[in-house]
Formats: sequence, structure tokens, C-alpha cells
Amino acid sequence: MRVASYNIHKCRGTDGQVRPDRIVQVLKEIGPQLVALQEVDHRFGQRIGLLDPVELKREAGLHLLAQSDAPEGHGWHGNALLVAGEPTHYRRLRLRLPGIEPRGAIISELDLGEGQFRVIAAHFGLLRRSRVSQANALLAAFKDLPPMPTILLGDLNEWRRKRRSALNVFEPLFGEAHPLPSFPSRRPIFPLDRIIGWPRGLINDLAVHNTPLARKASDHLPLVARIDLSARVGDVRSAA
Repeated sequence: MRVASYNIHKCRGTDGQVRPDRIVQVLKEIGPQLVALQEVDHRFGQRIGLLDPVELKREAGLHLLAQSDAPEGHGWHGNALLVAGEPTHYRRLRLRLPGIEPRGAIISELDLGEGQFRVIAAHFGLLRRSRVSQANALLAAFKDLPPMPTILLGDLNEWRRKRRSALNVFEPLFGEAHPLPSFPSRRPIFPLDRIIGWPRGLINDLAVHNTPLARKASDHLPLVARIDLSARVGDVRSAA
């Protein structure tokens, strides 16, 4: 199953134009079964969603899973999930994450025809101390849930490595959050976007989707991976 994480920067491209249609075409290039998007709504006011669900379905074959309480919103603190087709099982939990800036995460259980799995989609803060708190909050939430193949993905805003990284709390369970440069899109240097999974072996073929259109559509490049739901699931608590 092909999955992706993509910060669409409110559909504002590197040329300054707000072009939701380009985001849709990048998603069509990727062809994911599931994608986590960040910055999908206007930030202020009524938080109206920036993408057209009809165009998403027609052009990219993707269905927007409702997350927002706002009538015309798409995301929870800007986080949205898109899937190819209708899930046979879907349950969601929305979290408010600690930190100075308002941040949130979506925890969803899905079955897209290959078995149930869990998705944790998040957009971490700009301050390291916020990212540390947010990472610990997500890890605690994960440990409280029943064991299930889990992918954690999003713009985690972390470029530091090893002990300086706010993401190292995930390593004992999820393994290393392999850093692939995804920002800025025109000349990517910083690995701000990540996809990690539990149990180990769940995530394969991790790559940055770097095409001429992707370099123009947003200031981030999408991160893509393949997940193998046959990966063996043990007891989360005994593995911690």
C-alpha cells in the first residue's frame, strides 16, 4: 500500500500563486492509497478548506475523510486524511497537542481492503520544546491503544539528528525516523517531513517525490512510502 505525507502550504506555490489544482495533480502523480496533508485550511476566520473534494475524487481518486468541526473545513488543526475509495472500517480520535502554538493530531483506524491499521497524522511546532512535548504526547497516546500496525507521518518540523532530535523518543518502538530532505522544495535540505511505522518492517521504499510540478506546488516536497501490513505485530507494552 502506497502512503504519503504532504504539507501543501495552504496551496501556495513557490511562485506565490495559490493553486489548489496543482496540489491535486501532484497527488495524482503519486497515486497513494492514503495521504496525510498538512495546512489544508485557511488559518484564520472560518478555517475554510482549500481543496475541492469533487476535484480530488475525479482527478486523483482520493476521498477526503471529514476531520473538521467547521462546516467548510477539511482538517483538524490543518491535518487531513485522504484515502483511495471508501474504507470498510474507519474510526478516528482527534488530539490537541501541547505547545505554544495551537497544534493537533489525528489518530485513525482504517481498513482499505488489506487489513486494519492505524494512522497518526500530525504537524509539530516550530519550537524544539514544543516538539518534545508533542512527541511524548503522541507516544503516550499510542501506548494506550490496542496493538495494531501503525504509521506515524506528517510535517514533524525536526531537522536535528540523534540526541538533539525531538523524535528520538519514538526510536525504541518505531526505529530511526530516517531523514530525507523535503524542504524547501526548490532545493531540499531539511528533513522536516517523516513517515515511521510500528512494528519495524512496516515501512518500505521511503522516498521524496521530487518532480518539476511538486517543486512548484508547495514549499515542501511530498514524502512517500510503501507499507507492508503483513509485518508481525507484538505487544506494544512489552516492546516499550
